[in-house]
Amino acid sequence: MISFENVDRVFRLPHDRTTTLRQRFVRILKEKTYEELYALRDINLKVNEGEFLGIIGRNGSGKSTLLKIIAGILEPTAGRVSVGADVAPFLELGVGFQADSRVKDNIFLYGALLGMTRKQLADKFNEIVEFSGLERFVDAKFKNLSSGMQVRLGFSVTVSVPNPILLVDEVLAVGDIDFQRKCYDVFERFKKAGRTIVFVSHDLKAVEKFCDRVVLMKSGNIENEGQPHEILREYRNMS
Repeated sequence: MISFENVDRVFRLPHDRTTTLRQRFVRILKEKTYEELYALRDINLKVNEGEFLGIIGRNGSGKSTLLKIIAGILEPTAGRVSVGADVAPFLELGVGFQADSRVKDNIFLYGALLGMTRKQLADKFNEIVEFSGLERFVDAKFKNLSSGMQVRLGFSVTVSVPNPILLVDEVLAVGDIDFQRKCYDVFERFKKAGRTIVFVSHDLKAVEKFCDRVVLMKSGNIENEGQPHEILREYRNMS
């Protein structure tokens, strides 16, 4: 379903930063120098159809970069990536939403960005609002929601998308206990339905509960992969 072959992702960080017009003018004639930061290095990974794959690692290990490449948000610097089906990504808080628009309008906007038609969204609207628990806030502006409420809204729209591949990045870290239970129910339902899920999280209990296989990342590399209990034990020993 998903394949990475010798994938690198490099970001170029400029050594000199200009903050004034005079600095920019002075540095026009200077050769610009950069530092290369490998967010991902020589990644080889296959995700099977219907697999629930967990990705763990410390902050800055490359987990979110990997998901963004699967979603098509970032391109690899080197190597080849193949994604064999449409993707429903839930990656960053607030991305795709309009801060000054109502919650109701944002449901249709965000759903459209994820590939749903207006009719599909209209049919799913009540279900999305109920799942998010925002029945009282459909006419509120998105910017006036708490970060937890924004996450609930984004995740509620994303899991309504029927695409075969679901990408989830840290949704459980922001939601409250009731919302986490709803997420668990969704994960159980999607596993039974054979959806392919790539799940990035620091919630090791959730990773162990749901994942068929776990990938441990460190400094842009895949450190190890295998059965959840084995990889989680290795990760805990690293911490």
